[in-house]
Amino acid sequence: MNAKEKTIPELPGLNCGSCGFKTCDEFAEFLKEDPSALKKCIHLNRENAGKMPGQNRNPCQGCTGGSSGCVPNTGWNDSLGREFDFVLETFPEDPGPRETIKLHNPSLTKELDIKVGDLIIGRPLGMSCGCPITHCGVVMKVDQKTGVLVWCVTGPLGPRQRDYIDIGYYSAEAYDGIVLRSQKELKIGMRCYFLPHRCMLQWRHSGLVNFLGKRGDQMTVRVEGLWIG
Repeated sequence: MNAKEKTIPELPGLNCGSCGFKTCDEFAEFLKEDPSALKKCIHLNRENAGKMPGQNRNPCQGCTGGSSGCVPNTGWNDSLGREFDFVLETFPEDPGPRETIKLHNPSLTKELDIKVGDLIIGRPLGMSCGCPITHCGVVMKVDQKTGVLVWCVTGPLGPRQRDYIDIGYYSAEAYDGIVLRSQKELKIGMRCYFLPHRCMLQWRHSGLVNFLGKRGDQMTVRVEGLWIG
């Protein structure tokens, strides 16, 4: 390893694609030739490179739907240092986090003829979340009467590889998943801070717990009234 390579910090392993490369590993190879390109990583800067609180460095394969995705820290703080109560895990049979959404123009659900299995992209806007990242995923359920969709968020690789439907802005209504790690007892009616396991930014979310159940020895949860921060 030459001196140039030794100066390259660890990348976050989120494979978000904002740098122009499909994976952090590909970007790391490019950095060996041009370390100055590190500024393209939106998750790092010269002051905090390699020091993001709570950020796991293992490569994330959640975008492909074939792994458990990024593992958040065990210190109960998100990437901005904010405390959260539990980690929301993906159902093992799902390709990504299961989210209920409503298009800002609900009639588009029918006009675009959105069907189960379609690949769609959009961005949660406003009070529902206001996430700056465009979300991509696979449609699991469709209600053309109300415009409500249930999809599994799978990451940016899918739309780069095949056709997709752009739904524009939407409101995130609910998350469904499994809780394997929690630092407090969850109760229906509680508003909690939680960290979606595969969140690219590793930011905490907040939601009202309105369903708790059991799947074998695992706890399932539904949270609504979502927002970030």
